Amino acid sequence: MGTNEKRIALLGWSLQAIEAADKLNKPFVVVGPPDYQEFADKNEITFVPWKFERINEKSDELYRQLDSLNVKTAVPIYEETVEWAGALNARLMNDPRIFNRSLLLRDKGLMKRKAQMAGIRVGVFEEAYSKEDVHRFLKRVNEALIKIDGDLNDPIHVKPLNKAGAVGHRMITESREIDEMEDQEFPCLMESHLDGQEFSCEAFIHDGKVQFLNITEYVQLGHSNFVPASPSLEEWRPMIKDEIEKLVDAFEIKYGVIHPEYFISADGKLHFGEVAARVPGGHIFELIEKAYGFSAFQAQILCSDPDTTEEELRAFFPEEVTSAIGYAASLMVYPKVNVIEKLNVPEKLKNDPYFEKHDMFIPVNSKVAERVGFGNHYGTIFFFGDDSERIRSLLKEYQEYDFYL
Repeated sequence: MGTNEKRIALLGWSLQAIEAADKLNKPFVVVGPPDYQEFADKNEITFVPWKFERINEKSDELYRQLDSLNVKTAVPIYEETVEWAGALNARLMNDPRIFNRSLLLRDKGLMKRKAQMAGIRVGVFEEAYSKEDVHRFLKRVNEALIKIDGDLNDPIHVKPLNKAGAVGHRMITESREIDEMEDQEFPCLMESHLDGQEFSCEAFIHDGKVQFLNITEYVQLGHSNFVPASPSLEEWRPMIKDEIEKLVDAFEIKYGVIHPEYFISADGKLHFGEVAARVPGGHIFELIEKAYGFSAFQAQILCSDPDTTEEELRAFFPEEVTSAIGYAASLMVYPKVNVIEKLNVPEKLKNDPYFEKHDMFIPVNSKVAERVGFGNHYGTIFFFGDDSERIRSLLKEYQEYDFYL
């Protein structure tokens, strides 16, 4: 590396992101948990050990270390590193507002308010500090829906203010479910339920402009999705793209990747759920690579770097939708038993032409961890084929199957 060549810092340990940066021939440094120091040394990876969960008066040290390593920009890989990237980039790029904007992407209450103020359609939401708040919200939402005695309640959703994706997500329809909540779940965000097709977008942004927009269709939230979306969802792309641009402008996002989630209702109205600014869950980056042939990890790095040129971006990204060679899908598998004795993968699945691979395994500890929200899945099944309806039906069929006995 030349003495003056600026580096990129990857925040969080991800081999896929490290390999992507390496293949781009861009000088980089990895900031990750100290446990990875030995691996990094052995593989000649420039590494800064850091515990992201500890924020204290020494946090300034990380900026000084990266500055001395000639770092120009920090790229967040995980939810927990988003505001660290914001704080670092605010100083590396000499723009204090970058940090404040990163907080919008971490605090779900703040995020919803900002979206609402920008004229983006969101459900009803409030913060809760106690179980009484949740009881009141459930009652108020259902009174507003003009329910009468005997009607079933419409559900509300309760989720942590700053956790990734579906972690700690509860759907509540009756009072007894509120009583089961633990004190440490507060404060949290409460939202009304939105009916409709749920999907996410992965928008790669450079200099405030959307360079590539992927739409990921959710078959079951937290369980299964595929890329690109089916023709019936893709026909809404112009409207979806307008909404993404509205979001980018409202949140003043300049560089990197965003992963917003939306609902589209039967009458074609789009409702904003939430937005993240890091690698999405559900193996979506892997699915994008399978369907489109480019590395989404490389795309994130290129779009996070202010020095990437228009020519580089044009050469990197293919045409949206039309250049996909098929539909790539993932089904995350959650055991339905408390103790795993064996893995049960049916021959019918293995022989299906759309079946690609799975990474299910018998864990060392056969007792299944208690799930919080959607919890950690125990392996994933990957599908690939040229018919989105067939992909959808396979995901639905095997979601009900007991792979762990």
